[in-house]
Amino acid sequence: MNAFFEWMYTRSPLAAAGVLLVENVVLFAITLVVGYVASAWFARRHVTPPPDPLDRREVVFATTTVILNWLVTCVGWILWRRGVIVIRRDTGWYAWLDVVVLLLVMDFAMYVLHRVVHLPWFYAIHQLHHRYDRPRALDLYVLHPLENLAFGALWLFVVVVHPWSILGMSVYLAINLGSGTLGHLGVEPFPAWWSRVPLLRQLGTSTFHAQHHRDIQHNFGFYTLLWDRLFGTLTQGYDDNFGREIARTELSDKHEAMLSP
Repeated sequence: MNAFFEWMYTRSPLAAAGVLLVENVVLFAITLVVGYVASAWFARRHVTPPPDPLDRREVVFATTTVILNWLVTCVGWILWRRGVIVIRRDTGWYAWLDVVVLLLVMDFAMYVLHRVVHLPWFYAIHQLHHRYDRPRALDLYVLHPLENLAFGALWLFVVVVHPWSILGMSVYLAINLGSGTLGHLGVEPFPAWWSRVPLLRQLGTSTFHAQHHRDIQHNFGFYTLLWDRLFGTLTQGYDDNFGREIARTELSDKHEAMLSP
């Protein structure tokens, strides 16, 4: 990893941009492949009805998100080259602690940001993502460009204010991709007993995020349920309904009808 790190540092901006573009396309492809395989493997464990046929809007916005993610990583590379972002290279316990801290910090920050974009003033932007309330893995990438840039800016801010380790950042980003893909499968890979285990029941699942897509007033977290439990925004009966297909709530229907053009 350190050798690749050194190699990336010495690349020209054009060469680095090319590598980062390939990286973002590969991550996108991994999401699609994992989503397809998981949806087929657990086809009898739907937590939402099957998605509608793929439409052009989904493809356009997903492609736009890949491009914007690429631009955010390019900005990150530039800030790193200029010394604004400092990345540590240690691999001991302190580096692994970065994973835990990043997960908690980003989970809380994205919980807050997620609640903000559900306010009436901002939901006109976020409702694009909620148009697909029977999600497929592709819909992880179906975001309004402004929302995508807001999440990208949040990530850049977090890595600017503290020198994280490359190991901690890499593991966190892998978990981030896996968690996002899991949340948009439309099927639940985890067994029914998952929600009865004290530690595991605090982790985000496909059921958890599928419930949010069907009931936009609850389940705002990303990696954990901690903040939803703490602030009272967890769907009532989440544990009892774990792994079951979720009906869209009347409240969400009315809310989206009010805000839709």
